[in-house]
Amino acid sequence: MQAKLRTGFSNRSRITCPRTNKKCGGVVNTEDRPIAGQPGFSTEDIFWAIGIWSVILTLSPVIVFYVLMVA
Repeated sequence: MQAKLRTGFSNRSRITCPRTNKKCGGVVNTEDRPIAGQPGFSTEDIFWAIGIWSVILTLSPVIVFYVLMVA
C-alpha cells in the first residue's frame, strides 16, 4: 500500500515572485555576500574583549571580598 503524495506541500517550490520571476520561499544564503558597511570582528577586537572579561572575572572576587569586609 503506497501513501498518497500530498500536493499542498509540494506546490511551494513552484511559486515565483511576481516582481523578479525567481523562485520564492527558498533559503537565503548570504555567506558569500556580507552586508555592506558592517565588517566582521578583527583579531584586535577579540583580544580586547577577552582581556576585558579576564580582568572583570579576575577582580570580581577581590571586589566582593572588599565590599563584604568593609560594609
